[in-house]
Amino acid sequence: MDILLLIKAVIMGIVEGVAEFLPISSTGYLILSADLMNFWDKEKRDLFIVFIQLGAILAVIYDYWGRLWTAFLGLLTGRADGMANPRGLGFALIIATLPVMVVGFTLKDFITEVLFHPLVVATMLIVGAVLIAYVEKHPRPIKAAEAEAIDFKMALKIGLAQCLALIPGTSRSGATIIGALWFGASRKAATEFSFFLGIPVIVGAALLDLLDHKDALKTGEDWAILGVGTLVSFVVALLCIRFMVAWVSKKDFMIFAYLRIITGVIVLLAYFLFGYQIQG
Repeated sequence: MDILLLIKAVIMGIVEGVAEFLPISSTGYLILSADLMNFWDKEKRDLFIVFIQLGAILAVIYDYWGRLWTAFLGLLTGRADGMANPRGLGFALIIATLPVMVVGFTLKDFITEVLFHPLVVATMLIVGAVLIAYVEKHPRPIKAAEAEAIDFKMALKIGLAQCLALIPGTSRSGATIIGALWFGASRKAATEFSFFLGIPVIVGAALLDLLDHKDALKTGEDWAILGVGTLVSFVVALLCIRFMVAWVSKKDFMIFAYLRIITGVIVLLAYFLFGYQIQG
């Protein structure tokens, strides 16, 4: 096995695990990391970037299994111990998922061909930072203290906000967390709902991409590299999920706004000074 390629896969897994649930654009950081390390050829790299996000989502399922199973049973049966609205969270997640599925399917080619540009990524990193700062400086009345309290109307609004994440550099977590905060969710509820909302979106995207590009993985080594990256992202994401929940119970999201601005400025400088282009 190519040890250097394996090390790069481990680094990519760490980047994904750290960035997936922070409002900083995990895909953006994965693309930048892959470009910096000249990681794999285009088709394998693109599949790797999408698929290893599955590892991070499996960490959510593992860490929140009890609540997710309760919500699933409530959705099916209409009964769940301790829940005033047993079907609430399940339906809310379905409603919040629909907009991004429709918009993503409709605009997939446009997003890939036009929006994967350093100026777009840098701009959205900075715009997202401004939105985080604005929401933090103008807090809204809390209508949902827990993810289970997010109603269908708020879920639809959060789902529409998630559509912004289709623009590279925006961040799925960032769009959903900022949207949820603005529409009245507490920091904890916004963060956990963002975790849960990633399950159908990322699992679906990862499996579809694997089906579309499985022929790109021609050897056992290729599959091993994909597996290592996914496993590392699972372990690191598990730690970061717990970090995020602890963080938002005490502090705001401003540190992530500053990080987005720094990254956006670096991408702009790389583009204008060195002609940096996203590979592929």
